[in-house]
Amino acid sequence: MALRGFCSADGSDPLWEWNVTWNTSNPDFTKCFQNTVLVWVPCAYLWVCFPFYFLHLSRHDRGYIQMTHLNKAKTALGFLLWIVCWADLFYSFWERSWGRFVAPVLLVSPTLLGVTMLLATFLIQLERRKGVQSSGIMLTFWLIALLCALAILRSKIMAALKENPCPESSASFLSRITFWWITGMMVQGYRQPLESADLWSLNKEDMSEQVVPILVKNWKKECAKARKQPVKVVYSSKDPARPKGSSKVDVNEEAEALIVKSPAKERDPSLFKVLYKTFGPYFLMSFLFKALHDLMMFAGPEILKLLINFVNDQQAPDWQGYFYTALLFISACLQTLVLHQYFHICFVSGMRVKTAVIGAVYRKALVITNSARKSSTVGEIVNLMSVDAQRFMDLATYLNMVWSAPLQVILALYLLWLNLGPSVLAGVAVMILMVPVNAVMAMKTKTYQVAHMKSKDNRIKLMNEILNGIKVLKLYAWELAFKDKVLAIRQEELKVLKKSAYLGAVGTFTWVCTPFLVALSTFAVYVTIDENNILDAQKAFVSLALFNILRFPLNILPMVISSIVQASVSLKRLRIFLSHEELEPDSIERRPGKDGGGANSITVKNATFTWARGEPPTLSGITFSVPEGSLVAVVGQVGCGKSSLLSALLAEMEKVEGHVAIKTRLLVTHGISYLPQVDVIIVMSGGKISEMGSYQELLARDGDFAEFLRTYASAEQEQDEQDNGSAGIGGPGKEGKQMENGMLVTDAVGKQMQRQLSNSSTYSSDIGRHCNSTAELQKDEAKKEEAWKLVEADKAQTGQVKLSVYWGYMRAIGLFLSFLSILLFISNHVASLASNYWLSLWTDDPVVNGTQEHTTVRLSVYGGLGILQGLSVFGYSMAVSLGGVLASRRLHVDLLHHVLRSPMSFFERTPSGNLVNRFSKELDTVDSMIPQVIKMFMGSLCNVIGACIVILLATPIAAIVIPPLGLIYFFVQRFYVASSRQLKRLESVSRSPVYSHFNQTLLGVSVIRAFEEQDRFIHQSDLKVDDNQKAYYPSIVANRWLAVRLECVGNCIVLFASLFAVISRHSLSAGLVGLSVSYSLQVTTYLNWLVRMSSEMETNVVAVERLKEYSEIEKEAPWRIQEMTPPSDWPQVGRVEFRNYGLRYREDLDLVLKRINVTINGGEKVGIVGRTGAGKSSLTLGLFRINEPAEGEIIIDDVNIAKIGLHDLRFKITIIPQDPVLFSGSLRMNLDPFSKYSDEEVWTALELAHLKDFVSSLPDKLNHECAEGGENLSVGQRQLLCLARALLRKTKILVLDEATAAVDLETDNLIQSTIRTQFDDCTVLTIAHRLNTIMDYMRVIVLDKGEILECGSPSDLLQQKGLFYTMAKDAGLV
Repeated sequence: MALRGFCSADGSDPLWEWNVTWNTSNPDFTKCFQNTVLVWVPCAYLWVCFPFYFLHLSRHDRGYIQMTHLNKAKTALGFLLWIVCWADLFYSFWERSWGRFVAPVLLVSPTLLGVTMLLATFLIQLERRKGVQSSGIMLTFWLIALLCALAILRSKIMAALKENPCPESSASFLSRITFWWITGMMVQGYRQPLESADLWSLNKEDMSEQVVPILVKNWKKECAKARKQPVKVVYSSKDPARPKGSSKVDVNEEAEALIVKSPAKERDPSLFKVLYKTFGPYFLMSFLFKALHDLMMFAGPEILKLLINFVNDQQAPDWQGYFYTALLFISACLQTLVLHQYFHICFVSGMRVKTAVIGAVYRKALVITNSARKSSTVGEIVNLMSVDAQRFMDLATYLNMVWSAPLQVILALYLLWLNLGPSVLAGVAVMILMVPVNAVMAMKTKTYQVAHMKSKDNRIKLMNEILNGIKVLKLYAWELAFKDKVLAIRQEELKVLKKSAYLGAVGTFTWVCTPFLVALSTFAVYVTIDENNILDAQKAFVSLALFNILRFPLNILPMVISSIVQASVSLKRLRIFLSHEELEPDSIERRPGKDGGGANSITVKNATFTWARGEPPTLSGITFSVPEGSLVAVVGQVGCGKSSLLSALLAEMEKVEGHVAIKTRLLVTHGISYLPQVDVIIVMSGGKISEMGSYQELLARDGDFAEFLRTYASAEQEQDEQDNGSAGIGGPGKEGKQMENGMLVTDAVGKQMQRQLSNSSTYSSDIGRHCNSTAELQKDEAKKEEAWKLVEADKAQTGQVKLSVYWGYMRAIGLFLSFLSILLFISNHVASLASNYWLSLWTDDPVVNGTQEHTTVRLSVYGGLGILQGLSVFGYSMAVSLGGVLASRRLHVDLLHHVLRSPMSFFERTPSGNLVNRFSKELDTVDSMIPQVIKMFMGSLCNVIGACIVILLATPIAAIVIPPLGLIYFFVQRFYVASSRQLKRLESVSRSPVYSHFNQTLLGVSVIRAFEEQDRFIHQSDLKVDDNQKAYYPSIVANRWLAVRLECVGNCIVLFASLFAVISRHSLSAGLVGLSVSYSLQVTTYLNWLVRMSSEMETNVVAVERLKEYSEIEKEAPWRIQEMTPPSDWPQVGRVEFRNYGLRYREDLDLVLKRINVTINGGEKVGIVGRTGAGKSSLTLGLFRINEPAEGEIIIDDVNIAKIGLHDLRFKITIIPQDPVLFSGSLRMNLDPFSKYSDEEVWTALELAHLKDFVSSLPDKLNHECAEGGENLSVGQRQLLCLARALLRKTKILVLDEATAAVDLETDNLIQSTIRTQFDDCTVLTIAHRLNTIMDYMRVIVLDKGEILECGSPSDLLQQKGLFYTMAKDAGLV
């Protein structure tokens, strides 16, 4: 590990890797080997030879050799190599100065090599001076150096060939501003669907290893500035006192997360400041581009004014018209190029922020304390990485609008003032009136956003638990209860979404109507205050062009506000998470493994530990020391603090006081047969050490330990038949063989402990299954490779998104609502076109005596059309928003139903990250993005069609140009979408591993910390994030590539509209010219938005496609079959009959159970035993139909279980599983999720499970909140709760999968005695892991290789001296 840390920043680079160097068709050395061994070997050789060779040369002087060209070349080469080495060294120092962590080897090796090259140059000169013509020593040195250098060079060439560098850095200026450099990928994507191998490597400055450390470093600095003294943090519980059924969403999220008791002068660290400091300098370049674009935008209306004047002036020469046309075209093209450089900077900044946030959250999650973990659940942390990180990414594109939108408004109003005078103030008044409306909506949006995120966190947390505990849900038939729990949370979420939808509809109404109201009020005031104010074409259409410019900042501002609001909520959530307390690894002194003989391996002096600051200590007054080389056992009853003691030694708990030093490895066992062989036994009781000493000493003392032994004397020989009593208990330093009961290991060098939780090595059904599968597959390696895969990666679809996906989404909305939305969209845009055409007719009205006639009629109709527009907008906005909520609800219900109906094999194959991704990111897209995108897409489409209609009305000659331009547009768009769609899919697929890895990290964080493997896991996470961004980066550049080309098509429309207007100026009215050119000026923006929205539409609809993906997978049998439902009192007897039963895990694998013929009578107690992979667990899986039979049948009380519904079967059989799985929620919910039983029945079950006293002592009794995974209960207590579940159901058939891995002797004894008394009249099938528990059973079934080998009473089988006898002998029972 020390060498790994020396070789790489994150410890991920080993010195030697057999799979890289030997077991491969293309061998190579690891980077660490190259940078150390291959560099140091020639250096070591020369330095070892140097003293002897120098002595030899000093004594053997053969005269002086003249300087030759060869000698000069040798010396120059030596100096050149020395300079190269020093350049390497200085580059490493330069990187360090920029805050990048450089592996120590990159400083040491160049220094050593540089000094060695100086030595070689010195020896070359010394040889010349001593008359040595040729030297064997130097020849060998150069030969070794050359061979080592060639190996390194080959490796670098291979790495360069493997890499697919991004061509951006080598692109020319023109290629960069037009984004020509991505064309190669676009062509490739058009010819065939892109795959991950086609993607370029990320630019170095965009990679996690570059971006994340800078943010983390700046955050730490900010925290240090903000808190001159340690912050006092108190974590409140997750609102356990809230009454059941309360649906009110608490929006004060920080109260639930943490309460900070700060000293007066302390302030919260500013995350915004840190983000600005980290990414600001690059992002500031976008300010310049945006300002330039905003100023150029107003060139269009000014040139339009000149063009209308030119048309009105019949005497003006033609060249002026052509000049204005060219000017208009060039101005539009420059605008395009500048705008997309701005967008590129924004999107790249957003991408870097997202990378940095994910990296910072991951790193923080590895070090937060247990109390902080309770406050930030897995669901919340996943949302921080997915949804919140995305919010920052979205904000980057909008942030500049905060100053740009007001600037555009001010400039537009100034030019309007010049055009229409004080009348503009009427328009300003309308805008000012809209400000408070928008402000109220923004505040409401924030409230809803907080509530929405909270519900989403809870839902993802629950889904996470469901996916982790799906096997238990299926065994207990609890899917429906948990489906209802998820849907209840989702209902809260949808309520908030619905409110947001109403708010969004009002928002859209005000945004769309504001520019029209501004225009209407301005024109109305202008023509009414003075009869001589004539609304001519120049005034009307220049003003209209300015109003259209005004429309964009006014429309975008609410989106900006909404985005800032969302980002501020996310910023706060992220700040709270990053401010959580961290574990203090320094609270434990870690000594090196060999610091002198005779020292103590563990020393604990008067130490007190607690799980959370401010809580009463869990362990107090712990004092003990363990001499080096001792074998120690920790024993005690359920909940006495054994696990806590080991967690304390791992630095997983808060040390309140005392001193702890450690450098050893420990064994934790529940099998007391090992106790006589250990050196020291620590007896724990109530969080304190009650006794400590050797086995004999404690027996002689006749205290707690002696009492403990007397109670369980019968179990003294209990151990697994596989362990043979030799489980690595020999001398110190030997590696202990993994035992069933689990084991805690710490090696002498300070690598921390790992707890092998409940899964037994021998009898875990999963491991048994995989062993079997592997063994079978090895027989026939030619079988499909697919069969080998135990876990399936997330797959990307290819090709166009099918129309069925769109149709499916429309049906989810409801067809009536879908077509109503389309109708309202069309009516809105028809009204808009009509109002502008009416305006052009108005401006062409003749002027009589300095005034226009029919002004009142013109104004009234213009206003009426505006009102119609407003009503249509409100209608379609409401319809789309509500439709989106309806679709979202239906898609989620379908997804949840299909996932829960999937067979167990699906969950074993599919990483939980893939599913979490569907329920978090993909569903968020359907919730929030798709309705917005639909509105924008439909709006843009109608605007483009409308503009083309107006241009054709004004200048019919444009019909020659518009269709070809349309074809070019269509071709470019399809060309782009082929790549864009696939890049989006690849990005979605590469996102799943990020979440999967993150979930696994959170579940095993204590193990990672125990082995000090944080750096390796951080490196893996960074690689997965970079893989995800590798697909995202080309997609944002592809957007820019497309936009530049399409805006050029739009600019051509501007060119031809104004050109044809100039050509036919004698036959055109000024009103039509103004209408045509002002519409053409908008076409560029609308075309850009249309393509952006059509690609957004297609890429976002991929989320619907991915949600619907799981509806097509195989399902398990129906939960209920109405006509086959067994009687309510079935089974009455509990007779189980296996008839020629066979089972396989997958169709392409061999049978794991074959020819099982056995009848178990009602009330019979049967033990099932066998060695690893014999098929014991498979038998229970078959009984519960977790796997369907390959042949034969199982009959329970004359009913073939394959013919009835799964829930009808699983409700009537009870299992006490090996892994005691609990879910977050009340204790009562964990026992009875359907609320079928009364409180009295629940208390009775708890009493029989020996938990009544414990539950009675809890403040909330049955409503006590269990933490995620039941972490706030000991493993023994969890196992007893599983027993209470069985007691509550009290079915005729009980299956007991003995959980020796999780249970100490006391709990085991309690379970066995309860089963003997309470299930006396039931059929009990026990998968026995310890033979003594079934020695008094009526019958034992011995399985071997999936077949029944022996069957009979234990005494009969012992007499037969077969396999059962051998196993009993191994276990020390005979």
